[in-house]
Amino acid sequence: MISFIICLAILVIGYLTYGKVVDNTFGPDDRETPAVRIDDGVDYVVMPQWKLFLVQLLNIAGLGPIFGAMQGALWGPAVFLWITFGTIFAGGVHDYFSGMISERNEGGSIAEVTGKYLGGAMQNVMRVFSVVLLIMVGTVFAVGPAGLIVTLCKNGGVSGLLSTTLFWLVLILLYYFIATFISIDKIIGKIYPLFGICLIVMAIGVIIGIYTKPDFTIPEIWSHMYNMHPSGTPMWSFMFITVACGAISGFHSTQSPLMARCMKSEKQGHFVFYGAMVAEGIIALIWAAAGCALYDVTGGLNTGLAAVLADGQSAAIYDVCSKTMGGVGIALAMIGVIVCPITSGDTAFRSARLTLSDWFHLDQGSYLNRLKLCIPVLGVGAVLGIGNAIGAIDYTVIWRYFSWTNQTLAMIVLWAASMYLVKEKKNYWITAVPATFMSAVSSTYFILAPECLGGIINSKTADGAVIYNTAVAYPIGIVFAAVLLIVFLRAAKKHSAAAIQG
Repeated sequence: MISFIICLAILVIGYLTYGKVVDNTFGPDDRETPAVRIDDGVDYVVMPQWKLFLVQLLNIAGLGPIFGAMQGALWGPAVFLWITFGTIFAGGVHDYFSGMISERNEGGSIAEVTGKYLGGAMQNVMRVFSVVLLIMVGTVFAVGPAGLIVTLCKNGGVSGLLSTTLFWLVLILLYYFIATFISIDKIIGKIYPLFGICLIVMAIGVIIGIYTKPDFTIPEIWSHMYNMHPSGTPMWSFMFITVACGAISGFHSTQSPLMARCMKSEKQGHFVFYGAMVAEGIIALIWAAAGCALYDVTGGLNTGLAAVLADGQSAAIYDVCSKTMGGVGIALAMIGVIVCPITSGDTAFRSARLTLSDWFHLDQGSYLNRLKLCIPVLGVGAVLGIGNAIGAIDYTVIWRYFSWTNQTLAMIVLWAASMYLVKEKKNYWITAVPATFMSAVSSTYFILAPECLGGIINSKTADGAVIYNTAVAYPIGIVFAAVLLIVFLRAAKKHSAAAIQG
């Protein structure tokens, strides 16, 4: 259990030290923020710092640091290192700059901010990319909770309309419409901090349960520094893609502008953006520890955890909470697996509305303009969700690409932040290094993953096990990342030379 404590301590120290380095590099000042200057009573609303933190945490987290961390635990306690250092040097940096650069640009959506620093072509790509991604996330986080509620109803002996997925899906989508349309401080600002606290309490309960029960022991990193995945899936780069929330996630960059529009002072950024990411990292670390500690290991492989996850991620959460906290844990688990994805779903649709409003320059202070965007956004979500519920649409194959697109989005945002720092004549290496790293991660995964190019370059054994062609993928991933770094450095040099001449 020592390695877990060390990683936890590093995360806290990282927030206090490297987090301040990042903050000082950006240089927050006393300028008037968009929330104060615009204050439209809808999206630009000043909120207290503690609310900003809890809402940001819930928006970026949901069930991400739980599901992803438990899946990541299949590789063993080595995942602790990715969660810890990924959070400090990549995720925290990504979330901070996506929020603060947005704040410096009138609270603009990530597509607009990216376009400003990477060019018009990338701006249009990011506009389409972001809207599609956000609607897909919102839809999945509507269908999933609806199915879970139905399961609970049926297990409780409820029948009729209340036991149908379609009923609950329509109800959730109606809530999404309301939450997307009305002012951010009406529901999100009032209720979501409570759910954020619930997410934290659930994590604390899990780790206390592990430490107080003699049957559970968190394995040490140094004695398990090998691939413990039962399927033999390579650690690089699959683990780095699987554990997104809790290390670094591009989805966060679509959420940070929501709070960037509600900050009273730029000096709140360190706590709100970097701090929320560190809190998510701690939550992910706890759930990864649970995945490593609670289940049997056979032949050095995490077969017990794999068996539990095979029954569904929600079932795995239920199992962990019941084993560590008993009846209280079960109640918290039910709240978590239903409420947390719903809260991520409605902010996804809200972010989609804001992205479109920035794209088409539609003032969201107008009820009519909000309706012009809410209706088609939620309409597409309803078609996808209801179509899936009745068996007419199957987008599970498309959803497989989410993990890759999510980390690719993070990569692009980090490169945009690097160009911002170049133009501001500040230390761009704090963003360029993680951008290069994530470029290698995303490109390698794209080559190896079965849903991408892996179906072409990989092979299979006689019993159907996948043989990953790492000899091809690894060098290509490294070369791709190096090329992007060289292109960036040349652009930085060119900009610096032009600035001197000007």
